[in-house]
Amino acid sequence: MSEHHQDVPIAVRVRQLEERVTGAGLVTDADLDGVLSRLYADASPVNGARMVARAWADPAYRQRLLADGNAAAAEFGFGGADGLSYRLAVVANEPGLHNLIVCTLCSCYPVSLLGPSPSWYKSLAYRSRAVREPATVLSEFGLTLPEGTQIAVWDASAESRYMVLPLRPAGTGHLSEVGLAALVTRNGLIGTASV
Repeated sequence: MSEHHQDVPIAVRVRQLEERVTGAGLVTDADLDGVLSRLYADASPVNGARMVARAWADPAYRQRLLADGNAAAAEFGFGGADGLSYRLAVVANEPGLHNLIVCTLCSCYPVSLLGPSPSWYKSLAYRSRAVREPATVLSEFGLTLPEGTQIAVWDASAESRYMVLPLRPAGTGHLSEVGLAALVTRNGLIGTASV
């Protein structure tokens, strides 16, 4: 990105790009609206929650999810016939390790699995502070981690997106996958909350 565009808000830059491609006759506004409508029609944090619940209940699926997020998402039909348009990496929280997702460049985010991104995820404050002072940012979300917990910050990009596999809460052994999925929140999938 050139120095000239760094201070221009992302929404303005996106609209300028839309105007260029529509002006060149490559696409219409209706085409773009259709793509977004299809994307958001099925985009929900319930999708990511279902994957997490399966991983908690099925150790073999957990291994597949951590080894190849795209293939594991395809098992649920997420991403359509061609799969996801990015590489999905799923990072697991463990005792002593907590994962946090950010996109420092803009706001890359696995929309189909987590639903539309929250406004704070796109904010410059979150994007810069999550990397520099992740423990402080997490405490501002109300998440205080046990002393000595390492925080791994994962920076998404246009090519790679991340999703957190939270720790399974204690005392949930009796729950079905549907019951487990109901425990998982969008913020838990980003890493700004525990489950």
